Amino acid sequence: MTALDAQVWEQIRAGRAPDPDVVAEVARSERAVLGDVGAATVQGRLSAAVLGAGPLEAVLADPAVTDIAVNGDGRVWVDRGAGMEAVPMTLGPVGQRRALAVRLAALAGRRLDDAAAYVDAVLPGGVRLHAILPPLVAEGPHLTLRVPARTPLRFDDLVAAGSVPAGWEGVLRRLVSRRVSFLVSGGTGAGKTTMLAALLGLADPRERILVVEDVRELAVGHPHVVHLEGRSPNVEGVGEVTMVTLLRQALRMRPDRIVVGEVRGAEVRELLAALNTGHEGGAGTVHANAAGDLVARLEALGALAGMSLPAVHAQLASAVSVVVHMRRNGVGRCVDAIGVVMGVAGARPVVVPVLEHHGVGSRR
Repeated sequence: MTALDAQVWEQIRAGRAPDPDVVAEVARSERAVLGDVGAATVQGRLSAAVLGAGPLEAVLADPAVTDIAVNGDGRVWVDRGAGMEAVPMTLGPVGQRRALAVRLAALAGRRLDDAAAYVDAVLPGGVRLHAILPPLVAEGPHLTLRVPARTPLRFDDLVAAGSVPAGWEGVLRRLVSRRVSFLVSGGTGAGKTTMLAALLGLADPRERILVVEDVRELAVGHPHVVHLEGRSPNVEGVGEVTMVTLLRQALRMRPDRIVVGEVRGAEVRELLAALNTGHEGGAGTVHANAAGDLVARLEALGALAGMSLPAVHAQLASAVSVVVHMRRNGVGRCVDAIGVVMGVAGARPVVVPVLEHHGVGSRR
């Protein structure tokens, strides 16, 4: 620890919060020795170490980075759109890495310690943080950071980037303009959230969109979006606000469209119910390996909500019309298939592909 670092921590131990003013004051005290440029450099380093993500600040500043993972062994991996790659960077010993994880959790307004050994939250700049401590993981703390786009990607941006196969653009635009209820499916990191946000940006500006998420991720370029975000229980086990509760609140807030950032549990019951109450154009994302696996996935989620298979099938057939499936290939993320949910009374719904992408062109 340098003398300047020690000065900052001395201020903190004295009861002064580690805010930008404290850091600036310490840097100014060394201006006579370091000069203006040196003091500014030191201030930036101290701010990153005390207020920000430390050495990870440089990686976070890279506009190409979408995900950062710090493993228990201290190695850092980043995703710039083509998969995870190692970064030649050191974050110090286990104690320093744990201090970084705890500080980031505190910046997000959450507690991380032996009693609350994991956290899922959003940092002030919009970066999604997941941190987990030993003994739940081996060797040392694990950090995962999901970096949002600097500006919300518009649908036209995704088309230009090749995320929408040739000839499919009109289909997806009509999906939104005709207020068809849909789900975006895919694996982790396949671009589900990005595609959903871009599609919602095509909605009529007069529509009121209610977005429900456990952790805020959807950045929608639309003039009338209301975000509802869940809350985990505190260390005493109280104060939790679930997705189920938020969906019930959203129904009372005069929505034109109800959107669930990710359907991952019992909230599937509320979503299907909401989409069956006249709120056309609703949407959400769900993890699935293929468009055809959607029904099985929702059956499993429905079981968590205490729904019978006939209830899931009946609600799904009338609530969701289209599935947009995303897939990650070697160079990026793209729409892999568009399917229609087909169902008849008393039968298990199926997803019938109407467009499938095979790398070059498409099959109808």
